[in-house]
Amino acid sequence: MNYLYNEALALRIKGYSYNEINKRLGIAKSTLSSWFSDVKLSPNAISRLKKRVSAGTLNGLVRRNKEQTVLARNRASEIQSKARLEVRELTNNDLLLIGVALYWAEGYKRLKRVNGREITAHSVSLTNSDPEIVSSFIQFLCKSLGVDREKIVIEMRLFEHIDANKAIEYWSHITGLSRSQFRKPLYPVSSASKGKRPKNRLPYGTVQVIVSDTKLFHRLLGLIQGLKDKLKDMV
Repeated sequence: MNYLYNEALALRIKGYSYNEINKRLGIAKSTLSSWFSDVKLSPNAISRLKKRVSAGTLNGLVRRNKEQTVLARNRASEIQSKARLEVRELTNNDLLLIGVALYWAEGYKRLKRVNGREITAHSVSLTNSDPEIVSSFIQFLCKSLGVDREKIVIEMRLFEHIDANKAIEYWSHITGLSRSQFRKPLYPVSSASKGKRPKNRLPYGTVQVIVSDTKLFHRLLGLIQGLKDKLKDMV
């Protein structure tokens, strides 16, 4: 016992914590406290203990943060999984409303004017970088509005570092449209923003889905207004 006491005392004087001594010598922390409660420690030993406590607190905070992050991710995943089941089977009318809402949010709706006079020819146009939005909008055009798929044109807006051929291949796969339906890509990045955007952002640029059909353009505006009216009736 005297041997263990002396070993423990030597460690305590050096600034080892009761927890450290317990792990090294197997002596209960309550016993160590009764032995060394009156032992006066040197400034160096006190400094070591404070650093140990500080490091332990920091490690504890990091560990708790990691645990909280995992819990938050699990909660988010559970919420999303349950919410996903709330969506029932879509009908043709649902697809119509989804497409109208997409165009209301993302489509070109302003009547063109030159010198104050309205231009009578208008195109349906929606620009986006989300492949699922783009493919859903094309599905809406064809299935809900009866647009001939061959009348759809795609115009890509790319950063200078993007390979145009790879972008066409990607968007052709997403849209199901042939390469002949793709216009020459545009590179509209201003000189002021060159070199400031990360190269992994929008790796395939954005696309503009275009249908040159004035009647369809005005039909979409009417559908949007009809959707607005129904939403007002719900208030």
